[in-house]
Amino acid sequence: MKRILTTLLLLIFVFAGTAQNKTSRDAQSAYNLLSPKEIKDGWKLLFDGKTTNGWRGYNHTPIPKSWTVENGMLVAYGKGGDMTGDIVTEELFEDFDLYLEWAIEKGGNSGIFFHIVEGLHPATYYTAPEYQLIDDVGFPENLEEWQKTGANYAMHNAINKTLKPVGEFNSSRIKVENGHVTHWLNGDKILEYDLWTDEWKNLSQNGKWKNYPDYGLARKGNIGLQDHGSVISFRNIKIKDLTDVGKPIFNGRNLDGWEIYGTEKWYVEDGLLVCESGPDKQYGYLATEKQFKDFLLRVKFKQEANGNSGIFFRSSITGTKISGWQVEVAPPGENSGAIYESYGRGWLNQIADDKENILKMGQWNEMVILVKGDRVMTWLNNQLMTDLKDEKIGKANGKIALQIHDGGGIKVKWDDILVKPL
Repeated sequence: MKRILTTLLLLIFVFAGTAQNKTSRDAQSAYNLLSPKEIKDGWKLLFDGKTTNGWRGYNHTPIPKSWTVENGMLVAYGKGGDMTGDIVTEELFEDFDLYLEWAIEKGGNSGIFFHIVEGLHPATYYTAPEYQLIDDVGFPENLEEWQKTGANYAMHNAINKTLKPVGEFNSSRIKVENGHVTHWLNGDKILEYDLWTDEWKNLSQNGKWKNYPDYGLARKGNIGLQDHGSVISFRNIKIKDLTDVGKPIFNGRNLDGWEIYGTEKWYVEDGLLVCESGPDKQYGYLATEKQFKDFLLRVKFKQEANGNSGIFFRSSITGTKISGWQVEVAPPGENSGAIYESYGRGWLNQIADDKENILKMGQWNEMVILVKGDRVMTWLNNQLMTDLKDEKIGKANGKIALQIHDGGGIKVKWDDILVKPL
C-alpha cells in the first residue's frame, strides 16, 4: 500500500509540473506575437518572450542579473538604482512607433527611454527623454504631474489618462516622427510635444536638465527600460521603424545631377564620390543642378590626407566664388559641424572644445543637416553641433554643394548622400 501511495504522489507531482510547464508555455505563446498584418506593415518584436536577445546593459555592459525572462515576460526584480540596472536595445532607432505592455508593483517606479546616447554619460537619463512609468496612487512620496505615468519626465505632463490598478497590465505607446512625439496610455492619446523647439530648449535648460547639456539632443539612439528599484514586468514589446531617410542625390555611378566648378578633381570610384586636389590646388565645388530650400540632408564622409572640405546649402556659385553657408568639414580642432558664411560674416558659430573629438579623422563619419526656414541644425555622428537661427539664411534659396579647400593635398570620400525635402 505504501508503495502504491508513493507512486500516486509521484504521478500527481509529475502531472502538476507538466500542467505548470504547459501554463508557462501558453503564457509565452499568448503574447509576444505579431499578426500577419503587423508583419506586413513593418512591425517587429523587440522581445521574443523567451530570451533577452537584442538587449544588453547600458553602455555596452552585460544584461544585469536583476533582469530575467519569466512566463513570457521581461522582468526587472528591482535591484537597480539611479545610476545602474537599465537595459537598452542593441539597435538604434530614429523615428519609430513603439508599443509595449507593463505591470508594476505597488509603490513602483520605472520608465521607457528613447534616443539614448551611450559613451561618456553614466546613465541613460543624461541624454534620453523618458516616458514615465510609476504607481501614481501608491508611490510613497507626493508626486508632481511631471513625475506621473505617461509624462515626458520633468518636461511635459500627461492629461486625460486612465491608469489600471497596480498588478494589472497597462499598454503604452510612443511615436516619434520628424521631431514630433506622441504618448498613448491604454489606447488613449495623453501627450504631444516637439523635440528641439524653443519651448523644448527653455524647459530643458531652465528645469531639471539644466546641468545635463546633452539631454534630448540626439536624432537617434537606443530604446531603454529602467530598473529603478521596483519590480516591473514587460511584454508585447514591438516597434515599427518610421525613419524616412530621403532620396539619394548621388547615384553611385556617375555625376548625373551635379555640376563641377573649378579645376579640382571630382570622380566616382568603387561606388563612392571622391574629391581630390588637382595641380592648381585651388578651391573646387561640386553642386547640385537643383535648388533646395527646406530639407534634411544626410551624408557620410571619410577624410583622407588633409580632409579640409565642407557642405554648402542655399548657395549660388559663379566660377569658384560661392555665396551661401557652409557646414564645416575639416580636420580635428577646426569646427566640423559649425556654420560659416562665405563672402559675408564669416563664422556664425563655432564648436565647443569638448566636441572636437566627435569627428573621426580617417574613418567614416555621418553628418545630418536640417535646414528649415531660418533655422539650421547639424549633427555629427549623432551629436548636435549647431542649432542656429538666422534671418538672412531664412530668406535665401540655392544649391547644395561640396567643397575642396584650396592649398592642395586634400582628399575626401563621400557616400549615401540623401535629401528629404521638408
